[in-house]
Amino acid sequence: MARNALGERRLVRRLFQLYAGLALYGASSALLVRSGLGLEPWNVLHQGLSERTGLSMGVVLTALGALILLLWIPLRQRPGLGTVSNVLVIGVAMDATLAVVPDAHGMALRVALMASGIVLNGAATGLYIAARFGPGPRDGLMTGLNRRTGVSVRLVRTAIEITVVVTGFVLGGTVGVGTLLYAVTIGPLAQLFLRVFAVPEPGGSSTVVAGRTPRRAILRS
Repeated sequence: MARNALGERRLVRRLFQLYAGLALYGASSALLVRSGLGLEPWNVLHQGLSERTGLSMGVVLTALGALILLLWIPLRQRPGLGTVSNVLVIGVAMDATLAVVPDAHGMALRVALMASGIVLNGAATGLYIAARFGPGPRDGLMTGLNRRTGVSVRLVRTAIEITVVVTGFVLGGTVGVGTLLYAVTIGPLAQLFLRVFAVPEPGGSSTVVAGRTPRRAILRS
């Protein structure tokens, strides 16, 4: 009975972390949008598509995530609860935050929003990855291409993110100092918060975070 109760509490914690992390990811991305100082790579593309289609960024994010999931079929990837939830929750949270947070005026406020967005995004990444409910659609695309082509994860990820940034910029997405800072800080931040939010296994250990920084860690969705 005690073991079952412990397992239920662990599941509740994991579910809370999953949805809190995904909601925070969407909200933190919205702060980067409002800073006007640059977005994370995929949101450069989402913003560019939003500018061209007239759809909100959240709707574009959700629609593109669903399309990417279709690419999982030939790659033989299997979505989990976290994968589907990623598609459904982040876009809603982003649009909700954009609706209540206005554009920033004044460099001090813009820098504060940028810094807050990056740090909170790292925390969100740690929350939902530590919940262990499956990768996001974009990370699954990366790992699927790695398995099917034999090209390294690092090269596949670099190629994908360069492609989405360049395409998003051409379409009107915002690239700036925030994009660069995000690129160089999200890894260490996510690794830190993975340790903070790691859910212990029944034996008292966690399989989420390795003793050393993994060379092929998947840190974003």
